[in-house]
Amino acid sequence: MAPQRRALPRGPESAGPGPGRGARRHSSSRKGRFQQDPRGKWLKAAILLLLSAAAGGGLVVWSRLRGQDEIPEGGIPAEGVPEGGIPSDGLTEVLAHRSDTLQQRFVEVPCSEDYESHRRFAGCTPRKCGRGVTDAVITREEAERIRRIAERGLSLGGSDGGVSSVLLFSTFFYCQGKIINAFFGAEASILDLHSGALSLGKHFVNLYRYFGDKIQDIFTEEDFALYRDVRQRIQQRIAQVFGISSSALYLTKPTFFSRMNSTGAKTTHDEYWHPHVDKVTYGSFDYTSLLYLSDYSKDFGGGRFVFMDADSNKTVEPRAGRVSFFTSGSENLHRVERVRWGTRFAITISFSCDPQHGIADPLLP
Repeated sequence: MAPQRRALPRGPESAGPGPGRGARRHSSSRKGRFQQDPRGKWLKAAILLLLSAAAGGGLVVWSRLRGQDEIPEGGIPAEGVPEGGIPSDGLTEVLAHRSDTLQQRFVEVPCSEDYESHRRFAGCTPRKCGRGVTDAVITREEAERIRRIAERGLSLGGSDGGVSSVLLFSTFFYCQGKIINAFFGAEASILDLHSGALSLGKHFVNLYRYFGDKIQDIFTEEDFALYRDVRQRIQQRIAQVFGISSSALYLTKPTFFSRMNSTGAKTTHDEYWHPHVDKVTYGSFDYTSLLYLSDYSKDFGGGRFVFMDADSNKTVEPRAGRVSFFTSGSENLHRVERVRWGTRFAITISFSCDPQHGIADPLLP
């Protein structure tokens, strides 16, 4: 239970008469005492000096906080996050700075019991758990090409609540008449490249029938070939780090592009920043990866990926081409900070050890 805030006691200065003649007499007599006592002038000057110093110090602190996240003028901080992007919910450590260029950084953590309630697959189900970050699998140029794919797809639909998603596979469900993106828990713009389902506002159209032959102007075979190549390289890195065979991993749904900005949430479904566990949300998930397509503090503020451990938070600052990967159980409870300015792009690619949950790469019709 949160402690109750006690009311501050009323001091002598607040116990006098309210506005009116009595208040003016009180102010006048106080002014007279200061005029009669020269020490009052020195006291007043000292107070003004202290106030000036405090104001100057505040500006310095603000400047330093701003510099930590390069917040532009007019930037609005996230709820519960001060101007400088430092969370108020505990100690924070940075696992990967945007300015770092990491061959690989890996932190092993004890596995949770989440995997015990699912069928185990020898040589694949996590026995070694943890989270890793690498800038050596996907190049910045490849990330920029994939971002252009995301931008083209996302331009076909949209969401009013600050989050949009292009799903490469069918992963949505109905809730009270709305299409809900189950992974982010957000009302989203959805594009399923298998069925061609595209959400336009609150309605669905078939992308291929809607655009007809013009679909070739939106996506190309080269787009899908790039995605397949990137997915394979991420899969191989995950297998290498966790000591399993790459062939034991199966691409699983959902795999999707996401676009986040500072637009306020219209409903609770738009609130993507809440903590969650992938294995709990999707039982098929065993390994999760994110490929970032834009740069923290350059393209957007906020939006860091946060692992929420018992002792502290561990953050990953996105940069184009950076891959963050981790086992999907409760040992990697996480959330995404609210984006405060700019636009954050990423693609989530997940893997299962269960071949029954495996899906094939998308193909352009």
